[in-house]
Amino acid sequence: MARPLSDEYASYYEKYVSLVPESDILKVMRAAPGTELGFLAGVGESEASVCHPPYTWTVKQVVGHLTDSERVFGYRALRFARGDATPLPGFDENAYASAIQLDDIPLKALVAEFADLRRSHVAFFEHLSDQSWRRRGTANNAAVSVRALAYILIGHERHHGSILRKRLERA
Repeated sequence: MARPLSDEYASYYEKYVSLVPESDILKVMRAAPGTELGFLAGVGESEASVCHPPYTWTVKQVVGHLTDSERVFGYRALRFARGDATPLPGFDENAYASAIQLDDIPLKALVAEFADLRRSHVAFFEHLSDQSWRRRGTANNAAVSVRALAYILIGHERHHGSILRKRLERA
């Protein structure tokens, strides 16, 4: 599977797509479920619930955001892969983050939920035809291909994983 072209996603997703230099996205997806977040196993529950300035979310909220985004991007990929051309709305990640209470959920459980969801998406993407990978739709008023959504999923995880690593090294 070739990398997505720049006309397959909105320019604001370039920061995620650029974090995935690999050309075999399925190989990356198979190897990645939770890999980027594996370092969180050493983070204590109290640390995971702290908001470190200048950041606005706790570690748990970041993991919740990754899970919510994985669901949204995966849903978009499903719709477009199946030929559904209905334009899909965007979503407000800050509203999503403030709408859920994560303090009572162990960080380990949040990371496991994300990894389970990623494994589900791997199974979905593995069974797509070449034609399905190339299909496009509109989400948040921008055209995006199924292929680009796979790269966005991985790049988004890498982006936030990198920020979390830097943040926790300073904490």
